[in-house]
Formats: sequence, structure tokens, C-alpha cells
Amino acid sequence: MVTKRAMLTDEERSVYEWQTWVHDFGEAGQEALKGASVLVSRVGGLGSVAAYELAAAGVGRLVLAHKGNVKPSDLNRQLLMTHDWIGKPRVESAARRLSELNPRMEIVAIEENINEDNAERIISQCDAIVDCAPLFEERFAMNREAVRQKKPLVECAMYDLEARITSVMPGVTPCVACLHPEKPAEWKREFPVFGAVSGMVGCLGAMEAIKIIAGFGEPLYNRMITMDLRAMTFRSIQLKRNPSCPVCS
Repeated sequence: MVTKRAMLTDEERSVYEWQTWVHDFGEAGQEALKGASVLVSRVGGLGSVAAYELAAAGVGRLVLAHKGNVKPSDLNRQLLMTHDWIGKPRVESAARRLSELNPRMEIVAIEENINEDNAERIISQCDAIVDCAPLFEERFAMNREAVRQKKPLVECAMYDLEARITSVMPGVTPCVACLHPEKPAEWKREFPVFGAVSGMVGCLGAMEAIKIIAGFGEPLYNRMITMDLRAMTFRSIQLKRNPSCPVCS
């Protein structure tokens, strides 16, 4: 992925010094992060951690999309939410916490969940997407627009003690609709979750986005990593595009 670069200040060189020592990332990679805009769709258990790691790494602009207020049941995993913010908008809590971590970063807080009506407007504001949405309707709308706008998308998901992650590059890899032609019949809005599981996948999603933006390492193109943390087993699965996919074919 080719992104614009932004020159670093002396303060930023100091903050990000240790990660610029990564040999194939360097200061050029840091400049690419600073010049990039990343959408995190939902800042719940997955998205809170993904957004936090992206902010810590020095992404220049984060677009956060999440509707609804903080509930007590969010606090076991949604690490950008706090007890004193119960009853207030989640996305505002996320923006507040992230700005405390990285005041140099621009944050666009959108109190909406992505759908067919707003996907074009929201996705047009970013260079890359980390998909942390719990509902397939959101994922499908985001995927269709990401493919149309040719925006890379990191697809993260978890359930119970299982998780998976892959990265979509439109025109190169399978898209979400290739992998899930329809919403799984058994999928439920509420599901068992530990914060340590969703947080782990959120960290991986942030790292995938960083690699894609800065153009180093090997993103999960045409591959999916699946994890069973109950047994601590990990698998890498090869993926293929669906030649008759209605979205990306």
C-alpha cells in the first residue's frame, strides 16, 4: 500500500524511537503512519485495543465509528471505557482516552455504526480499515464499500475463546463476501467473551494495519490465522477468491 508521508517532529522521533529501530520499518515507516488515516469500526472489546495500539504507534488520524452508550457489561473488555462514563457515548470515551495517550493525533469520532447508508461517507475518510464490528450486516456493508473504494481491510473476529484474522486487499485477495456469502444462521448479537481474547485479536489487527500502511513484513493476504485459546492452538489457512463473488469478482 502506498500512503502519503508526513515529516516527524523531534518530539515524535523521541516517542517512536524504539519502533523505528525495526530494520524494515524505520523512520520512513513512521512517516507513513503519521500520514495515514485509519478507520476502526466499533471500539468495543476488539476495537478498543486496536485503536489504542494504533494511537500508541503514531497513526496520524483515527476515524472511530461506534453508536451507543457505555454499559456496565462493556467494562470487562472495552478498555477505552471507564466506570465514570456509564450512560455516555462510547465513541466519546474512546476519543477522550486516546487523546490522553497521543495528543498529537487527529481523532474523528462518529457516533454511528456502519451501514449501507453511511458506509461510503465514512470509508471515504480513511486509507485503511480495521473491522471490529460484531454484526455481519455491518461487516458486509463495510466490505462492499472497501472493495468499491479499493481500501485495504483487516478483518478481525472472536467468539468465546476462539478468534481469527485475515487481511483483504481488493482485487488481490478474497473479500469478506467470498468467505461468508451469507450471514451465519447461528450468529447471535450477544456472545461469550473474555477481554483477553478480544484484546489479543485487536493487537494483531493493529499490527496488520501498521504493516499494510508502512509496506513492510508479510500481511495476511490470502491467509487466515485461526486461534483456539482454550487449547492454545494456532493454524494458518490458505484462502482463495470466489470467482463468482457478487462483491469482488
